[in-house]
Amino acid sequence: MMQVRISVWGTEMAGVETKPQIAMRGAGYYSSHTIGAKTVIDAATDLTLEAARAVLLDDPATPFTIADYGCADGGTSIDLHRALIADLRVREPKRPVALVYTDLPGNDYSVLFRRLQGQLPMDPVGLSNFEQVYPLASGTSFYRQIVPSGTLALGFSATAMHWMSALPGSITGHVHSVGATGATLDAFRAQSLQDWETILLHRAAELRPGGWLVLANFCIDEAGRYLGHTGGKSMFDQYEKHWRGLFDAGAITRAEYDRATFQQHYRTPEECAAPFRDPNSAILRAGLELRKCFTRVTQCPYAADFAREGDAAAFARAYIPTLRSWSESTFMSALDAARPIEQRREIIDRFYGAYQADVARDPEGHGMDYVHCFMQIRKRG
Repeated sequence: MMQVRISVWGTEMAGVETKPQIAMRGAGYYSSHTIGAKTVIDAATDLTLEAARAVLLDDPATPFTIADYGCADGGTSIDLHRALIADLRVREPKRPVALVYTDLPGNDYSVLFRRLQGQLPMDPVGLSNFEQVYPLASGTSFYRQIVPSGTLALGFSATAMHWMSALPGSITGHVHSVGATGATLDAFRAQSLQDWETILLHRAAELRPGGWLVLANFCIDEAGRYLGHTGGKSMFDQYEKHWRGLFDAGAITRAEYDRATFQQHYRTPEECAAPFRDPNSAILRAGLELRKCFTRVTQCPYAADFAREGDAAAFARAYIPTLRSWSESTFMSALDAARPIEQRREIIDRFYGAYQADVARDPEGHGMDYVHCFMQIRKRG
């Protein structure tokens, strides 16, 4: 297999083959259409509060610094952070809080900032009712160190660290590593495990002694389930089916069909925990300890609504936007940059339109159940 190293930090130039753009859809679209992602974060609230309460800071002037890795527009985690700050205020009313939101440079930070200042109609409060809370943002990948060493009290991330630092290559006949086999799958797994160590080592550097991480990452669980693959129609197979439909119809080229490869891989719980169980691991030497690790399936809220109400057309109209919120950049980046942007948008609309029509016509078995590995990690000290 040809090895293609593609970074996540690309830019688009007309007429030039460029690196793929990885971004959640902006203008508030992501949080408005990802109810399930917020449900996962809400389920992590108790784990996060437990970790925060275990952080002890001697100097009352030292900020309690929190990092939210892969924040998107902030809507899915805003309630978690409000709960964290309110809980801290009960114990330490005067402790300053620095809340660092992090994502890639292409993220829509304007909506994030407006949300935090209570300037969005759907959230007229944000964090504006808290004193001595200092929200900041960093357009920096979690494959780099983001805050100064030894300053972070609590790091949090949900539904983000399955994105890899580089794409090992395209996947023949599929769009995701869950459909890969042999050497191709081995390459994705190797890149993902290397990335996991990189992520953890940077977090170990950032954490102060006694600091904590709470992570909820997509995984392939003990029963072989993963995002959109818990029974019924497998979501990534549906992506491939409709993308191939565009190729068969002559709407996209073979090169464009092949380029549609998600820069993702889902680790198993055993792979997530492995660096903490190897006595020679660099993760252990860096001071990190795994305290809790378990998996959980969160039902697709749109499929649940369909099961109650039975309206296939309404299900399709609600379901496809949640898929589009995080997957569109992969398919858009696969299209030749020499195509006029209007033409590329028409192709993408056609792609998701075909998927929506398919769901409306035959809704049974469709759905995007979330499958996560939840972890609590502490830095010794």
